Amino acid sequence: MKITNITPYVIKVGSRDQLLVKVETDAGIYGWGESGFSSREKTVAEMLKQFSRFLIGQDPMNTGRIWQECYRSHYFEGGRVTTAAISAIDIALHDIKGKALGVPVYQLLGGKQRNKVKAFATVPCDTNEVMIEKAQKIKDLGWDTIRFVGYGIDDYMQAGEMVWEPLPSIAKTAEMLVHAREALGHSVVIGLEYHHRLSVAQAASFCQKMPRGTLDFLEEPIRDETPEAYEQLRTLTDVPFAIGEEFHSKWQFMPYIERGIFQYNRLDICNVGGFTEAMKVAGWSETHYIDLMLHNPLGPICTAASVHFAAAIPNFDSLESRISPIENLGFDNPELFPVQPKLAGNYYEIPEVPGLGVEVNEEMLKNAVIADWECGHLTREDGSVQNW
Repeated sequence: MKITNITPYVIKVGSRDQLLVKVETDAGIYGWGESGFSSREKTVAEMLKQFSRFLIGQDPMNTGRIWQECYRSHYFEGGRVTTAAISAIDIALHDIKGKALGVPVYQLLGGKQRNKVKAFATVPCDTNEVMIEKAQKIKDLGWDTIRFVGYGIDDYMQAGEMVWEPLPSIAKTAEMLVHAREALGHSVVIGLEYHHRLSVAQAASFCQKMPRGTLDFLEEPIRDETPEAYEQLRTLTDVPFAIGEEFHSKWQFMPYIERGIFQYNRLDICNVGGFTEAMKVAGWSETHYIDLMLHNPLGPICTAASVHFAAAIPNFDSLESRISPIENLGFDNPELFPVQPKLAGNYYEIPEVPGLGVEVNEEMLKNAVIADWECGHLTREDGSVQNW
């Protein structure tokens, strides 16, 4: 069996673009993959076209060797664009391999460690009262891990400008979380996403404004380029950290795992390099008793890949779902994805069909509308640049 064609598709799904890739073979078997480099989909599509120059004609079963060749075949190894493209290819090749062997992808990874995959829900930005009401609703429906977002994270338009200030957000978010813990009790895991918008001092101040035990995890409070900054923050708070959604290789995970910097690994299988790299990071995390809380803000292909991965590893905690009774970003379009993983309450069912268990309406892709979505370019009130 040989690879005969690699086709990237950039398409609007929900409010954003998504990059899907179809890998075809001379045996008539094809696989689907997805890349997670949000708002840079067209750049990754060009990398996929570069890969196709040497991948066409290769045996798709050689997933490990193909990963190495894609990563190391140019002088400047790695990088986010490279691994985002590798992710899409690797996921598609595992889809092909599963179909060729007649088994679900999780069987290629060692078989099931669990019979269903727990999801966690995100409470969208709103007033404090509405956010707590929505959290109570989702708790009553059986969800036991709930993530809030820092005040203003998703609502930052002011007079037509994209402005976000940390100090008002810290004050309002801390107040909301204290009330949320009182309302929800301690049977629910409460987390908070801050989208790496704070400094070390601001993140410490935020944590210190709440009673101990208010938060079960704090996600991405500061930027991750300097592990020492997280180590400094650790000395100022005992709240567990959930980090890693932006990491693009095992090497980027290395200091965070080896130096005990985080407690939840937020690996994104569509960014880190697909199943081939994700399994290595999962095993490494297991040796340090770190559980994976998987990042999944994309479509059904990423969800399916994450479900198979979660099913096969021992150190899995929960999978992000942007589809719940209180949130739906429209990434699960059933017309575009007529076969996709299903939520049963707060658990994903594990597909039992060969491959990933996702089918795509390719005719819709051929007539795709591109949103040309760009991440928000935020500023502070003084005009300086802020992280999105």
